[in-house]
Amino acid sequence: MSDPTGVSIGQAAALYDLAPSTLRWWEEQRVLPEPPRVNGRRVYGETELRRIGLAYLCCVTGAMPLEQASVVTSGIRNRDWQSTVERHAAVIEEKIAELRNAREYLLHLMQCPDENVVESCSFLDEELMSHTPRRLVPTSGLVAAAQLASAPRGRDEMSPSRDETPDHRCAVCAGPLTQPARGRRRTFCSRACRQRNYRRNH
Repeated sequence: MSDPTGVSIGQAAALYDLAPSTLRWWEEQRVLPEPPRVNGRRVYGETELRRIGLAYLCCVTGAMPLEQASVVTSGIRNRDWQSTVERHAAVIEEKIAELRNAREYLLHLMQCPDENVVESCSFLDEELMSHTPRRLVPTSGLVAAAQLASAPRGRDEMSPSRDETPDHRCAVCAGPLTQPARGRRRTFCSRACRQRNYRRNH
């Protein structure tokens, strides 16, 4: 497509290193409105490309759930839009704090005086108790904690399973993942996203 007023879906996706199927998926999930068509083909102009960029920042960079991203990319700055942005900004702030904590401990490892950090690092237990799900079972000793964590409990007492948590999203486009009951857990929502991740890493 050589029309200066718009580009094809392939060109629009390539601008943000996305697969065209990702843009179609975002349209289905109402993160993006369907763009104008010329001769049956999607045409993306400046506004559409800016909206895709916003969707990228929300869904890919910010790992925002698609339902929330659809509110933000609408561009309508009403009360719902404001609360959605504020809510996810708080989520990102928590993640930043987690990453900072992880970075601090990794830097500690570089100067840790213990020869075997797994067996001997005096700070590791504190890190595990403070910054991993292990803190949910405040029992001394990891074996005892693991036994308690895996013990059957009443449904009301159990923490949500992995499949019930909202952060199970495609590692590329942040689309929802349906996990199999058995076997290896999925990381990508489609073959296109798997290929995009491969291209990015190679």
